[in-house]
Amino acid sequence: MNPAPFRALARVAPAAALLLVMTACTDDSPPSSASSSEPASPQASTAPAAPTPTGRTTAMNIRLTLDGHHIAATLNDSPTARDFAAELPLTLSLRDLNQAEKIADLPRKLPTSGAPEGADPEVGDLAYYAPWNQLATYYRDAPYATGLVILGHMAGGGAERLATADEITIEAAH
Repeated sequence: MNPAPFRALARVAPAAALLLVMTACTDDSPPSSASSSEPASPQASTAPAAPTPTGRTTAMNIRLTLDGHHIAATLNDSPTARDFAAELPLTLSLRDLNQAEKIADLPRKLPTSGAPEGADPEVGDLAYYAPWNQLATYYRDAPYATGLVILGHMAGGGAERLATADEITIEAAH
């Protein structure tokens, strides 16, 4: 019997065994329930939760004051809207932009982590325009804008008052 093939196998077998062990240790798949009496637990996702289809679910009632008139509004439950709510009450000077929206500078930047890349605002929306650190409030239709995060929405009648307002006060509703 020729011992050469056995010597070659003896040199290769430890390397093959080591390769199998390393491959098994780095496999990211969950354990199979067939190899264990316990059911496999689902892995937690690190991806952000998908936003609601409209991105406009309500979380907090607020009150806007435009030219002495109170208007009900709601903020959504996004991290950006929650951080905005922490700044209330706010009184801000408004400037018109494109005859569709009123904008105001905010006292500090708001977080946008996990927010959509942009938004298509609707009449009555309250939004944060991250590139300029501004509150944007819409009284007419406006196009999609990258960097825009919808914060909430005004109740009926608010958009008409907004069109002529020079100042807005935003506070938590009681």
